[in-house]
Amino acid sequence: MSNFARFEQFGYRYPDSVAPTLDGITLQFEPGLTLLTGSTGSGKSTLLRTLNGLVPHFHGGQAWGRAWVLNRDLRTTSTRQLAREVAMVFQEPESQMVMATAGREVAFGPENLGLSRAEIGARVVAGLEAMGIPELAHRRIATLSGGQRQRVALAAALAMRPRLLVLDEPTSQLDDSGAERLREACQGLVSQGLAVVVAEHRPWRVDGRGSHRLELEHGSLAPPGRAGPESAPPPTRTKRNAGRIAWQAEGLSVGHQEPVVSNIDLSCREGEVVCLTGTNGSGKTTLLRTLAGLLPPLSGTIQRYPGRRSYLPQEPGGVLHQASLWEEVRQTIRWLDLRATPWPILEEFQLTALAATDPRDLSTGQRQRAALAAVLVGAPKLVFLDEPTRGADAESRQMLIRVLERLAGEGSAILVATSDSLFARQIGDRVSELESGQLREVRERAA
Repeated sequence: MSNFARFEQFGYRYPDSVAPTLDGITLQFEPGLTLLTGSTGSGKSTLLRTLNGLVPHFHGGQAWGRAWVLNRDLRTTSTRQLAREVAMVFQEPESQMVMATAGREVAFGPENLGLSRAEIGARVVAGLEAMGIPELAHRRIATLSGGQRQRVALAAALAMRPRLLVLDEPTSQLDDSGAERLREACQGLVSQGLAVVVAEHRPWRVDGRGSHRLELEHGSLAPPGRAGPESAPPPTRTKRNAGRIAWQAEGLSVGHQEPVVSNIDLSCREGEVVCLTGTNGSGKTTLLRTLAGLLPPLSGTIQRYPGRRSYLPQEPGGVLHQASLWEEVRQTIRWLDLRATPWPILEEFQLTALAATDPRDLSTGQRQRAALAAVLVGAPKLVFLDEPTRGADAESRQMLIRVLERLAGEGSAILVATSDSLFARQIGDRVSELESGQLREVRERAA
């Protein structure tokens, strides 16, 4: 086979959408690794969903032009037929999980192929080991961190041993070791002559030998060589003038029945940004939720000065429930009786043109910005953010940095749990790392 997928003047429009999401796409995916880049909302996820038939067969809408996947005409080939040879991991991998434990989740795909029990077991072991998580085989999915769930989803895709592997922002919640595991797994498939297509805002995390790059721009292929710098330089900022202690934890142990993290002493001052880093599953989310008051500590004390608390969960859909983006922000204002309007925060996140859009119709990166706008409107005093750069392109990261700089300048105390080590270095006055249930400070406040 000369190519794994081919498009000729292909276009697609979602139901009820005026403008096409893809338009005039002509390309072919060859064996090897293809990295697909482009800004948030450029159409990357939609193009990937054509490779397993979700577009147009599941989503509906209108498609034109021609497309073939694994030598099958996309117009007449169902998603069920393609699923046997095309494996895909979505931007929000938790949405595609159906089984209770990690091992059963990885086994689900091979079981549906009708393989023998011995072959299924071998594939489960190989998939989990490829992503460095064999110890999670019997863990319940509900107890896993976002990064661990992402690794499980990737292991499940690898266990299918697909001819074509499609990954949508696969490193968005992975720590550096997880990203390296994924890069090695992709290179292994490529060495076998298979095709791997990855949409990624940080392509250097999965780049490998002989990779090919494509960039989407407003639903069309950008001319070669148009891609900008892979990562923006850290912003130049002056030392923040931190005020009094906004919250303080002493001797804190956190977890669900059993401690995940113990003996934590940590504080945050008004006008300060503190970042929590650590490997997937190290306890960042549990500690963040406890400090925000959403989970009771197992032991120790937390003292918080009065002030409005704002919390962003890992899954942005958890705070988006209204029929339009404007209503999402307006709802926060109504609930908290704030003296504010939605427009300034929507403008800061460059969302004013999408104000009337249902959040479910936004890309993952746009939904993340929408969720941030909804929780950060009105200058909260205590801010707790969990993986706020998930699905964010370089421009969105800079928007977030500017908003957090403004909030810190207005006296907000900000705690960020993140697997994004670059972002932590860019924004954090102090960076602390969770490792083996303990917390160590890796960077103090700059002088």
